[in-house]
Amino acid sequence: MDIDDWKVRPLAPDFVKLCESPDPERVYCYSPGLTVLPSGRLVATTDWGGPGVCALPGPKAPGGRADRSWQGRVFTSEDGGRTWDRRALFPFLHARPFAAGQSLYVLGQAGDLMIIRSDDDGETWSEPARLTEEEDWHQAPCNVHYAHGCLYLVMERRVRQQCRGWNICENAPVLMRARVGDDLTQQESWTFASELAFCNNVPDRELDWFGVPFYPVYYPETEHVAPGRSCAPIGWLETNVVRFTDPDHFWHDPTGRTFHLWMRAHTGLTNMACILQVTETGEEPGTGAMETDFVRAPSGKKVLYVPCPGGQMKFHVLCDDATKLYWLLSTQATDSMTRPEKLPADRFNLPNNERRRLVLHFSRNMWDWCFAGLVDVGPVEKASRHYASMAVDGDDLVVLSRSGDERARNAHDGNMITFHRVHDFRRLIY
Repeated sequence: MDIDDWKVRPLAPDFVKLCESPDPERVYCYSPGLTVLPSGRLVATTDWGGPGVCALPGPKAPGGRADRSWQGRVFTSEDGGRTWDRRALFPFLHARPFAAGQSLYVLGQAGDLMIIRSDDDGETWSEPARLTEEEDWHQAPCNVHYAHGCLYLVMERRVRQQCRGWNICENAPVLMRARVGDDLTQQESWTFASELAFCNNVPDRELDWFGVPFYPVYYPETEHVAPGRSCAPIGWLETNVVRFTDPDHFWHDPTGRTFHLWMRAHTGLTNMACILQVTETGEEPGTGAMETDFVRAPSGKKVLYVPCPGGQMKFHVLCDDATKLYWLLSTQATDSMTRPEKLPADRFNLPNNERRRLVLHFSRNMWDWCFAGLVDVGPVEKASRHYASMAVDGDDLVVLSRSGDERARNAHDGNMITFHRVHDFRRLIY
């Protein structure tokens, strides 16, 4: 057999542009979210940021500076993602679309949590409703889990204002629960889990034996580790929610009331995630308060860091009901042990921040991962394929990626959102 037959080739290199920046140097495409409705319609969301957004028409959210704004967008497709129609603009970011009962929602933040609703599969949308008051929230579009007649998802609230620079060390991932038939634009429809923030619970100066933090950076300071390259204090962010239904799993809860949070781990290293657990206190699953805590190994030791390919970057977890497997869409790093001062000029930020290779894995238990394939890779360093979301569409896996091409400002600030389809994705199981 020819050696080329053994080479890994992209599963979905042919893509459709969901949208594209009108000005790649000043308008950047972020936060792709994706869902498939029972009708077969695809619904996608994204937000645009950068100094050029202020000049765009339509509603916008403040961007933290007088010259910055954010604008969200909703799109739908009737033909499996070959063509897309823009349906709405909204004034918030970090949004994700999801169905609940007979309605479709988009939830995100503009400081406070914001939500819009559609009762006609995304044709028309309500005015934004505010779910919190004078708070500071964050969260890239990650998964939504359905169980016990409820939906569960995570947004992250900033609990302190002391960090100088990127402040993910001050985030508390908050599991949110709502009954699928309720009006989710109403604050009283939601139950919020208790908060556990990284900076209040993880003693970064006392960690040892596994190289975290990799750089000598400690809360609340941000340090320059090489010319033009800085590192924020370690933390967690961009959280997915999973539930273990296999009765043989160490962390299976036979009552069905325990959920696990899988988070991007900012450590300076690669391929680790952070985890927590949330337990419902009601007599029945889907009821009562929700308490957040650390996960324990059988030894009684706390488990914070777990193996996760691409866990250094935002990833997306999907549980496939047909196979009972967990699928992981993440970003592959290839040179994270390069000294930061030796990186080429076109590499964004630190060595663990490579962003152009989007990969797929599967697992039975969220710990042992099997490589399934390379979804796509950008043609040059700043042509990212990252921060992606995914959904099952029949036998296929559909993917929405925060992407770029040769015109992108850099690997972080991409100029397009791309749609990819992995055909018959379950054939990748071995």
